[in-house]
Amino acid sequence: MTPREGLIRNFLKTAGWGDAARGRLAGDASFRHYDRLERSDGRAVLMDAPPPKEDVRPFVAIARHLGVLGLSAPRLLAADEEAGLLLLEDLGDDTYTRLLAAGHDEEALYALATDVLAGIASRPDAIPAGLPPYDDERLLAEACLLTDWYMPAMTGRDIAAESREAYADIWRRLFPVARLVPDTLVLRDFHVDNLLLLDRPGLAACGLLDFQDAVAGPATYDLMSLLEDARRDIDKVMAERMKQRWLARFPTLDRTVFEASWAVMAAQRHAKVIGIFTRLCRRDGKPGYLVHIPRVWRLLEDALRHPVMGELARWLDRNIPPETRGVPAP
Repeated sequence: MTPREGLIRNFLKTAGWGDAARGRLAGDASFRHYDRLERSDGRAVLMDAPPPKEDVRPFVAIARHLGVLGLSAPRLLAADEEAGLLLLEDLGDDTYTRLLAAGHDEEALYALATDVLAGIASRPDAIPAGLPPYDDERLLAEACLLTDWYMPAMTGRDIAAESREAYADIWRRLFPVARLVPDTLVLRDFHVDNLLLLDRPGLAACGLLDFQDAVAGPATYDLMSLLEDARRDIDKVMAERMKQRWLARFPTLDRTVFEASWAVMAAQRHAKVIGIFTRLCRRDGKPGYLVHIPRVWRLLEDALRHPVMGELARWLDRNIPPETRGVPAP
């Protein structure tokens, strides 16, 4: 038995779940792992997030805040925050991803998720005290994953310092455009893999997972993340209906400003994701994400068509010409 496993067993015993059957539920792109615990009177989920690479405290704080907002994050049953161990309510297996694969009503699922985001953005108490901002430094570090991981993987050499700085300067001019919409609670990984359908009333019917990286940022971000999914093709007509559904809740929000903010946030996220998927392969030995890179490039190129994105589009055409936007070798 490893020291980590001994720590887990002691944690579960103290929490009253030491005799539960335990099986691997899921892992993700981070260092976290999830086990499902089963016993005669119910189920729970163990989050194993070993420090120092993981910190469960943001998850705990945001989960509690989402509960205050009346939304369905997993309830906390027990915690050893120093050890990176949480015992959580089991929200079940009906993830959006599985339901969509089984032919569930796509429109209804996306409408519910869209309404959750509109509900969050409409609340003056959406942003909890102490939540970090989605500031320029954080946004830029993410956007530079494209230059720092994808470009070297494709060319075999690091980008020149002056070229990288020119790329960064373009983003610094774009970020104020993204912030022309109001700030709200941004969960940052709001897509079908992290949503579940629950037998609960109203917005609580949408279960929420993977929100520990939440920030205060532009209200366009999570809706864009939902409707421009790196892992799944989404009908553009349906996506536009969802966008209009969200906008109907905010009649005073300037549509031109909204679309410009959307374009900047979309380009930033897609550049980040291309870099992350490359890093997951090259650094972490997880090549399975590479299959999504062509889709993410298409989404990035769509965002670049907005007039506000012209300078970035030209930089990318010079430094990563369209014909070279391929998939890195594993």
